[in-house]
Amino acid sequence: MAIVNVTDQSFNGEIEGQGTVLVDFWAPWCGPCKMIAPILDELANEMGDSVKIAKLNVDENPETASRFGVMSIPTLIFFKDGQPVDKVVGLNSKENLKNIISKHQ
Repeated sequence: MAIVNVTDQSFNGEIEGQGTVLVDFWAPWCGPCKMIAPILDELANEMGDSVKIAKLNVDENPETASRFGVMSIPTLIFFKDGQPVDKVVGLNSKENLKNIISKHQ
C-alpha cells in the first residue's frame, strides 16, 4: 500500500475505521525524518494491506501534532481502529517498527 500524506483536515478520515495505521509526524528540515522515510517505504511495500502508513508534516499541520502531544520529530504514532495504541520517538529500525505493528494487528 502506498504511503498517504495527511493534513489537519484529512487526518480523521484517514485513520478512522478498521485496522492498523502508522502515522509519521515529520518536517522537511528534520534529518532523522529523512533517514526514516526509506524505512517507511520498505514497510509499506513489505506489509502491504496489513498496515496503512500516513505522513503528517508538522510545520503545515500544527493542530493535529498538538492534539497528539508531538514535541519531537520524527514521532510515529500507531493507531488501531482509530485509537492511538503506541508511540515511538526518533529513528527506529525497520524490525522494531514491524514488531510494534504486529503487536497491534
